[in-house]
Amino acid sequence: MKRLIVYSGGMDSTVLLHQFAKEIGMAVSFHYGSKHNDREIAYAKENCSALGIEHRIIRLDFINEHFKSNLLLSGGDIPDGHYHSRTMKSTVVPFRNGVMLSIAVGIAESHGLDAVFIASHGGDHAIYPDCREHFMSLFHQAALAGTYASVSVIAPYSRLNKRTIALMGKRMKVDFSKTYSCYKGGEHHCGTCGTCTERREALAGFDSTLYEN
Repeated sequence: MKRLIVYSGGMDSTVLLHQFAKEIGMAVSFHYGSKHNDREIAYAKENCSALGIEHRIIRLDFINEHFKSNLLLSGGDIPDGHYHSRTMKSTVVPFRNGVMLSIAVGIAESHGLDAVFIASHGGDHAIYPDCREHFMSLFHQAALAGTYASVSVIAPYSRLNKRTIALMGKRMKVDFSKTYSCYKGGEHHCGTCGTCTERREALAGFDSTLYEN
């Protein structure tokens, strides 16, 4: 059976895309009004095209309009500092994964796909409740119970850190220059926000990213 992947165009989901490319029947990117959506999704489209995977973009404009988060265009400035800093909680988009997974499961069942992949990882757990393994397990059970086809939700990186995922990608010859992470959404990675700091740590020794700082 073929699966659907929730694919942002960032580092982790790009590794996941390559790892399970033969099993993926569709990739879905959600444009929910974040500051970096446009740049991420451009790479998502390019990477899916290179692998011959169908790619769809789903707009969730209501999130930017009604949700509160500095990650969104409607929010405030993105803080600098380490990803695990308390200030990074201002970038949490409430229940984002819950919303996206609900839609992804519905799309998967509608198109005869038996599972949904998502690339949430162990490093996300500190500040994102809907990235945690417990949440993913419960959502998997909800998807099984709520679909005729018993669609699964699979988060294979839940116990891995970003460095481990980056090394996996390196072994698979993933081109990380065709991924985007910076929450500020500039032409180049800022180098100082939490996600840029985490990207630098993960790609240390083979990082071709151009940082502004």
